[in-house]
Amino acid sequence: MSAALLTLADSRLPAGGHTHSGGVEQGIEAGLVHDPRSLATFLHRRLVTAGAVAAGLAAAACGAAGDRGALDALDAEADARTPSPALRAASRQQGRGLVRVGRRAWPTLDWDALPPTPHHAVALGVAAAVAGLTARDAASAAAYLSVSGPATAAQRLLAMDPLTVAAVTARLSSEIDAVAGTSAAPQGHGGHVGPLPAAADPLLDLLAEVHAVRNDRFFAS
Repeated sequence: MSAALLTLADSRLPAGGHTHSGGVEQGIEAGLVHDPRSLATFLHRRLVTAGAVAAGLAAAACGAAGDRGALDALDAEADARTPSPALRAASRQQGRGLVRVGRRAWPTLDWDALPPTPHHAVALGVAAAVAGLTARDAASAAAYLSVSGPATAAQRLLAMDPLTVAAVTARLSSEIDAVAGTSAAPQGHGGHVGPLPAAADPLLDLLAEVHAVRNDRFFAS
């Protein structure tokens, strides 16, 4: 595994991801997440919905790096797959942060082809491309981040044993790989990424909207 992929998949990358819980803060408030088993259920649910969508978008954006029209279209596809205004705002905040880091790490004009505040998955795909990674790498990073960030947030909010949380995340490895592989699977003779995933989870949307109006929240989302 390349160092660039490890960098992009690291939730500590200063792109703003550490300020977002991926819905797990509100999940804890609602009593849905309270122990390792319920955390595992929440993470799996997020992986196969929001994670799959992000992986597909990242893979497609990796192949479209430098193409303004294609990236604008992918950003619109991300909007269409994110019905919650709160989640759209969170995604664009993280996307903007990733572009700021990416421009420093991998200076290239390809960044200029992105919208001013792109969705995180679209920015992640471009970051993977300019770092010399593949569409599958971009999908893997997106799928992994969809669970690693929320897992870390749950650890902090519930004061859970770090070893236990690490084990919960590790046990999802094969499913993360499967989601990434399916989302980045080529279609046809041109090797282009196939149809974008469109899995949805109304519960995650609802949690995000309730969380957005709280005054006592610890995380931005």
